[in-house]
Amino acid sequence: MRILAVDTATTGCSVALTDGERLLAEINLASTQTHSRHLVGMIRDACRLAELAVGGVDAYAVVKGPGSFTGLRIGVSTVKGLSEAAGRPIIGISALQTLAEQAAASTPLVCPLIDARRGEVYFSTYRVIDAVLAERHPEDVRRPDQVLHKIDAPCTFVGNGAVLYRSIIRDNLGDRAYFSHSSAHFIRASTVARLAWKRLGIGDSDERTHFIPAYVRKSDAQIGRRSRHS
Repeated sequence: MRILAVDTATTGCSVALTDGERLLAEINLASTQTHSRHLVGMIRDACRLAELAVGGVDAYAVVKGPGSFTGLRIGVSTVKGLSEAAGRPIIGISALQTLAEQAAASTPLVCPLIDARRGEVYFSTYRVIDAVLAERHPEDVRRPDQVLHKIDAPCTFVGNGAVLYRSIIRDNLGDRAYFSHSSAHFIRASTVARLAWKRLGIGDSDERTHFIPAYVRKSDAQIGRRSRHS
């Protein structure tokens, strides 16, 4: 099962091609430029390295959110277009779940954090049961201190929000706070592909026509309209 996976949820951009559990190619880029400037080129280069045509894969996977509104729209629209053109399945994967998978935690809890700006983070928590992650708290957006109130056991933090608010986490949780290796804070498309491969293995994919990003938080425009109506 050959999968083309893409992540554009944060400032990092990642593209990977896999065949089952085997990684064929992966390109990662950390840039402050909009992902629209380099995503298509990264997809083309990854396919060239893997010696596959863009339309010659069995399924397409993309991080659906939460994350940057602009970044998510770019990634989802690009992958959705490829999926429609090839007539192949599309699988949306959570950015937070991907980070939690990368944490390789030895603690009872894993808490992925993504910077949501305005002093908030996107977060969820996962309990580690027999080395398998089970979602404990659904995805949400809160201030870091509100997230930390929900942590009642030693916890591994991962993601750019964990990097940004590391000192606050340490001050609040002390020796109950653990942090993943620096490389785990970057969302890897190879991890996205692995999660998508597991879903495809049980016959699970998303309905292409109505597939949209999962923003979690309303956009600034929506918040502004709501404030005016109030």
